[in-house]
Amino acid sequence: MSLSVDVALTRGAFSLDVAFEAGAGLTALFGRSGSGKSTLIHLICGLARPDRGRIAVDGRTLVDTQARIRVPVHRRRIACVFQDARLLPHLSVRANLGYGRFFSGRGEQAGAPDVGTVVEMLGIGHLLERMPAGLSGGEKQRVAIGRALLARPRLLLMDEPLAALDEARKAEILPAIERLRDEAGVPIVYVSHAVAEVARLANTVVVLEGGRVAATGPADAILRRPDLFPDRQAEAGAVLDMMVESSDDASGLTQLSGIAGRLSVPGLALPAGSPVRIRIPARDVLVATQVPVGLSARNVIAGEVAALTPLGAAVMVEIACNGAVIPARVTGASARDLGLEVGRRVYAVIKSVAFDPAGVGTGRRPVEI
Repeated sequence: MSLSVDVALTRGAFSLDVAFEAGAGLTALFGRSGSGKSTLIHLICGLARPDRGRIAVDGRTLVDTQARIRVPVHRRRIACVFQDARLLPHLSVRANLGYGRFFSGRGEQAGAPDVGTVVEMLGIGHLLERMPAGLSGGEKQRVAIGRALLARPRLLLMDEPLAALDEARKAEILPAIERLRDEAGVPIVYVSHAVAEVARLANTVVVLEGGRVAATGPADAILRRPDLFPDRQAEAGAVLDMMVESSDDASGLTQLSGIAGRLSVPGLALPAGSPVRIRIPARDVLVATQVPVGLSARNVIAGEVAALTPLGAAVMVEIACNGAVIPARVTGASARDLGLEVGRRVYAVIKSVAFDPAGVGTGRRPVEI
């Protein structure tokens, strides 16, 4: 499954001119408020018309202004989940799910999820006889996602679905979205301006700025670039897919393995062999030119300087570690004193306490060690 977008639109002082390709998995539209994320979602699902351009899903053209093609909204087979779950308040959870299935207009299809599969995937079996008024925000969103999946969509659009939820509800629904990404077989376009969400969920990131594509690519490559976060450079960092190797109850630490090496993180309630995704903010990485001794930090990973990017008084040091890249944000003075230059052998030093267990996501695939 794939999504191809090349559209332009002008409304008053705002103009949008965007082109990108997205494949399977979850593609995040990332950017500040007013960058054009929601406008683009409306164009894809048919709630707005472009002035120029083409949109295609899995090779089927939905909009082509030159060829005068515009598939009606109800025939696009695109499902949307918004900030507000928008469940039908007079129907039970079971009936809300059935509503999505009814309006798909399609019977059983090869590869299409059935009710039981969707209920299990989203963990909502115990909610089926409940009414929407008795659900938490996270439970409502999981039901809304289930209803959308049962409409048999070619594409699922999620417009900041966690924005209205508190941290506890976000923690409740993030694993469900990860399972959706990995198991549903439906490409997802996910709108967010939260770096932690995008780092945990996205396969591909499209960064929008002022109605234009500022960058697009794999999540790990995009989210380590400080130039894409002009107001939040401190949030740039590494995104690593790793594997649980073992846990030590005595120390309270879990050992992870990946192409970058081994890392100790606060204990995770996951069995050995579980794929995980972690984010390491560049501000939490120290750089050493020799193997550190007498240091409390437990994670020391060898690598070499791949790039040095000035950031005002600071410098972003990208450390290539056996194919993975771990960025470190240091002061310009430290970079000079250490004699950092491209190609120099260095060590990335990361404190175990820098990792937030609540921010550890499910890895997309097992990592070869």
